[in-house]
Amino acid sequence: MYPTREEAERLLIDAGKCNPGPWEDHSRVAARCAEKIAQSCEGMDSEKAYVLGLLHDIGRKFGVRHLGHVYDGWQYMLRLGYDDAAKICLTHSFNEGSLDNYIGKFDITEQETEAIRQALSKTEFDDYDKLIQLCDSMAAAEGVIPMEERMSDIKRRYGAYPQSKWDKNMELKVYFEEKCGRDIYSVVQ
Repeated sequence: MYPTREEAERLLIDAGKCNPGPWEDHSRVAARCAEKIAQSCEGMDSEKAYVLGLLHDIGRKFGVRHLGHVYDGWQYMLRLGYDDAAKICLTHSFNEGSLDNYIGKFDITEQETEAIRQALSKTEFDDYDKLIQLCDSMAAAEGVIPMEERMSDIKRRYGAYPQSKWDKNMELKVYFEEKCGRDIYSVVQ
């Protein structure tokens, strides 16, 4: 379950008032990318893709946190009864399906970390999880940028970007290009 587009936009606006920052525009760019790609993929719902893209970083509402934004967003969406959105909040930072190559600080309790670890181990990633991971890796606050540029920026800011995570993002790009039948950047423009 996920909110309507209007409700998702209201949630993001409210979250931005609590913790303003470029993450809001990044979320909007990711949502537009997800919507356009889903429109080009048979069997995907572009409205759902937009909403999930818009809410993937909603945990940032609760402050400037690293792994904390994943946990906070996941729990927030669960409390609101939006299981599909909660799943995206959980999975968007883990394209390899585990905490092993997480980029950022572990700024949550061990109990919260273990809850994420357990949830990820039981989660089967579907095309919406993969789509939001892809869109997250090409969405900057100012618009769509090449994935390599976005990943290099993250590497500069955090000091590392695991090669396997980089490679997985490139695999996601190829996966969706095959589903769309064309270059992904031409789809999102």
